Amino acid sequence: MTPHSPVTLVAEPAHSSQTPDRMADELYHDLLSPNEVRALRRRVREFATRAVAPVAHRIAGGDERLDGFPRDAFEAMSAEGLFRIPFRPDVGGVGLTHPATATAVAVEELAYYSNSVAAIYDVHCILAGTALDQGTDEQRRCWLRPIVAGEMVGAFATSEPGASSDLSPDAVSTEAVPDGDGWMLRGRKRWITNSVVAGVVVVLARTGDSLTTFIVPTNAAGVTIGTPDRKLGNRGQITADVHLDDVRLGPESVLGRVGGGLRIALQTLTYGRIGIGAAGVGMAQAAFDRTVAHLKSRHAFGGSLASKQHWQFVMADYAADLEAARSLYLKAALRLDAGERFPEPEAAMAKLRGTDLAARIARDAVQAFGGMGFVRSLGADDTEGPVEAIYRDSKIGEIYEGANEIQRWVLARQIFGREHTG
Repeated sequence: MTPHSPVTLVAEPAHSSQTPDRMADELYHDLLSPNEVRALRRRVREFATRAVAPVAHRIAGGDERLDGFPRDAFEAMSAEGLFRIPFRPDVGGVGLTHPATATAVAVEELAYYSNSVAAIYDVHCILAGTALDQGTDEQRRCWLRPIVAGEMVGAFATSEPGASSDLSPDAVSTEAVPDGDGWMLRGRKRWITNSVVAGVVVVLARTGDSLTTFIVPTNAAGVTIGTPDRKLGNRGQITADVHLDDVRLGPESVLGRVGGGLRIALQTLTYGRIGIGAAGVGMAQAAFDRTVAHLKSRHAFGGSLASKQHWQFVMADYAADLEAARSLYLKAALRLDAGERFPEPEAAMAKLRGTDLAARIARDAVQAFGGMGFVRSLGADDTEGPVEAIYRDSKIGEIYEGANEIQRWVLARQIFGREHTG
């Protein structure tokens, strides 16, 4: 990861409290991560503290349609070489021995300050990048290399207005039909992260009674990007519909084989769920650290809030949950690096536990901070609300890249077998 030229980040004036101590350094003993991953965690943490923290409040409070894609954060990640972490040297990557584990760790460290930035990274690298990495040498040279270099933004499109967690051929309405030696693509994709700035979108479409993935340049005739969605949280993760109106694609646009799209999508989303689990841990750790600092400094009824047994027990339970959630995503990523394309049950567990934990800790963090937990910024002096952005951002983790109900179903199939769960 060789840094390129420095990127100027535009931060709003902030009067937030000092960054709290990283409690994971005391409470989590990492016996799982290889040395290269531990070293990368330190590097990404330093980068995130320097480049993401100053713009996190601006991104979290922005308006998707007015403020748009946080290009400064994207370019800073590119300049730092973060997009090279998941990939091999033949496409410009670093060539790590444990790339999936390193990538998941990078996501956690980014999400500690901004889940929006972590989500941009996840979609650009884990979803679009990993899908394209399964293509031919020419496809990887043409499309993956610019993504790794940060010269092009990638997007990944499976969800539709009527299909999201269910990616069966009957549920997917976007269709590609043979057209000479190529294909004609029609349909509409929804919730497509990075689409407003993407140069390429990997699209899952129905081809007869099966599914196929296609590489779709966003400047192709018939491709239109809709108006950005306004969301509760993750406001820097810009999503919008992708309209595909008779988009003519050549045979070289098929990613993998015709009819093999579902496997590519599921493999990619499994990796993505590990990343989302890691992002959940990052948000949960941030909420935990800020809450611990507040409980120790805030006094009421003759003592600190930390002296009250209620908060002692709440935070003790969360410390144990953080240990388990972090170890789960690391274990799932290590299995992926070992060659297991579907590292279950750990991937489903990691996504389920990491995102659930983020939402629970964020809710209790708001409660612990009281009024300050509920504000974006204080009218008296513009002090930033310490946890409200985490509270808003955490909810989407339980929904996207496979709703948590789907993760429970995956686990139930592992427990009881397909004959009992369908």
